[in-house]
Order: sequence, then C-alpha cells, then structure tokens
Amino acid sequence: MKRLILMRHAKSDWSDLNASDHARTLNQRGQRSADAMGNWLREHDFLPDQVLCSDAARTRETLSRLSLGEIPTAFMRELYLAEPDVMAATLHAHSADCVLMIGHNPGIAMLADQLLANAPAHPQFYSYPTCATLVADFDISRWDALRHGCGQVVEFSVPRDLMD
Repeated sequence: MKRLILMRHAKSDWSDLNASDHARTLNQRGQRSADAMGNWLREHDFLPDQVLCSDAARTRETLSRLSLGEIPTAFMRELYLAEPDVMAATLHAHSADCVLMIGHNPGIAMLADQLLANAPAHPQFYSYPTCATLVADFDISRWDALRHGCGQVVEFSVPRDLMD
C-alpha cells in the first residue's frame, strides 16, 4: 500500500512586481494557510516518509511552514510548473510508502483527478485552490505501478475548511 499527499503551494505574494515567478514567496494569507494545513496533517497523522517539492520559493516556504519535522526532501526543478505526466514519472522513481508532493496548478490538480477512481465530493476539488491537499491511498507495492484511476481518496481539504 502506498499513500500520496498532493498539495498545491499556499497563496503567493504578488506585491513585488520585479520578482520572477520562481522567486515569489507566500503572502500573509498563504503563510496562515500553510500553518493550518500543517496542523491538519499532523492532527490526522498524515506524515510523509519523503517529500518531493518544486524548487520554487513558494513551494519551499509552504513546506517549511507545514512544520512536519525532519523528513528526507528533494527540491526538484522538474516539478516547477510540471505537467501531470512529469509529476507521475518523478514519483515512479521513488520508494517511500508515503510521499508528499508539493507543486503548482494546473498540473497538481490534473494529476489528482487522473489518479483517483472517484473524485471527492468536495466542491473545490476540481479548482484545487492554493494549499489544497489530497491524501490518497493506492493498492500498489511500488510507485512505478501507479496507474490512472487506481487511487482511493482518504481526505481532501482546503485552508478555508480549516480556518475561522
């Protein structure tokens, strides 16, 4: 059994018009959202064995604010604005039982939709807003056996669900 946690980065800051897209950090709302999502992950014991994270500033900051402790992490340029097939191929090359992948839309939303047998009933699943997080289980022993439509939703949440 494998578990995948797919997270879109938290809300980024657009106030510095000179910053490149890759260098944008989180705004205050994004920081609060990442903090809340980290609390949710820890409270539900959704703790990854490995993290695969885009190397963009906003994905790095999202991961940092989750406060998940010391977890082997790979910051990967190929996950920056990646298409779903690139994300899946990246996952295929790893072996941890529970992987957290932090990336960007539209790729992260498309991958989530492709991998699930049935989408969650959550009204925001298809828009996959910033910091949206899917937890899905796969009845496979190796990530390279991952196929479309084989995942089962465990949970799906967005920051608005978690914050007052």
